[in-house]
Amino acid sequence: MVTERGLQVLRAIVQDYVDTREPVGSKSIVDRHAFGVSAATIRNDMAALEDEELIAAPHTSSGRVPTDKGYRVFVDHLAQLRPLSPAQRAAISSFLERPGDLDDVLVRTVRALTQLTGQVAIVQYPSFARAHVSHVELVQLGGGRMLVVLVTDTGRVSQRIAFVRVEFDDDALARVRAGIAGLIVGKSVREGAQLVLEHLAVVATQPTEEDTAIAAIAAVVAEELEDFRQDRLVMAGAANLARREADFRGSIYPLLEAIEEQVTVLRLMSEMTADEQGLAASIGRENEAFGLSEASFVASDYDATGSRARVGVMGPTRMDYPTNLAAVRAVARYLTRMLEDDDAAR
Repeated sequence: MVTERGLQVLRAIVQDYVDTREPVGSKSIVDRHAFGVSAATIRNDMAALEDEELIAAPHTSSGRVPTDKGYRVFVDHLAQLRPLSPAQRAAISSFLERPGDLDDVLVRTVRALTQLTGQVAIVQYPSFARAHVSHVELVQLGGGRMLVVLVTDTGRVSQRIAFVRVEFDDDALARVRAGIAGLIVGKSVREGAQLVLEHLAVVATQPTEEDTAIAAIAAVVAEELEDFRQDRLVMAGAANLARREADFRGSIYPLLEAIEEQVTVLRLMSEMTADEQGLAASIGRENEAFGLSEASFVASDYDATGSRARVGVMGPTRMDYPTNLAAVRAVARYLTRMLEDDDAAR
C-alpha cells in the first residue's frame, strides 16, 4: 500500500527523471522538492516504492527510475494535466484553422501534434461504414484519363484516376456521370459498393464502348468505397523515434515496423480504455501483446459527425505524460469543433 507521501515521492521521481534522464536519488528530491522531511525519510519512502515495483535501480547507482508500473500509477493519480501555453494553443490553431477536406485536416492534425510533443503523432480516421455518398464528379483529363471525385456526407473526399481509353462529348459525359450517380448518390458506402459491383457484373456480359468506359470508372468507384470502409491511420514524426533511441531499452525496429504496417497500431489505439474525459494511456509492458512493450501511447477521443475516433502520440515510456495528455486532449477538442463547424456549414 503506497502512502500519500509515497505517491508524491513517486511523482517527483517521474518528473525529475523525465526532465533530466538521470536516476533520481533521495538527496536530489530533498533539494528540488519541498517535502519538509529528511533525506533518510525520503529513502524509506523510496524503499517502499521499490518494494511495490514502482521504481527500480538501473545499475549500482543510488538513484532510482520509474518502472512501467510506476508510470501507470503516476498517470492514474494525476491530479491535473499541465495546461498548454498560449504559444502552444496558437500553434494548434494556426495548423488547423485553414479550411480543407478531411484528409488535409487530419494530416495537419498530426503535424501539429508531433511539433507540440516531439513524439510520433497518430490520428484515426472516423469510421465511414455508415456514411452516405453525397456527390460524384467526373472530370476528363485527356489521354483517356478520367478524374473521379467522391464526397460523403461526413466530409470525406476521394480523388482517383480511371483509365477509360475513350473521350466523351459533353452529352455522353453527363450520361456516364448520371449513371454512376444513380448507383451510389444517397446510398451508404456499404450499399453503394455492393451496387457498383453488381453493375460491373451486368455490363461485363455484352459491353459497348461506353459500357467499358463506365465499367473502368465504376471499378475505381468500388475500390474507393471499399477503402472508405477500412479503418486507417495518419501518422507523422517517425524520425522522433530515432532522435530518442537512447530512451528505449531495446530496439526501435518493432515500432518502426508497426508504423509502416499500421494494423498493429490501429488495433492498440482502438482497444485502449478511455476515462470519463475520453483520455487513454497504454504504457510499456501493457503493450506486450502487440509487440510494442518498449513504447507508451496516450490518446484522446474526438468526434466526427457522430463517429468517434482517436488522436494520440506514441513514444518511449520516459515521456512527459501530463503535457502529452493535455496536448492530445486540446487537439482532439479543436478537431471536434472544427469538424462540427464544417458539418454545420454543409
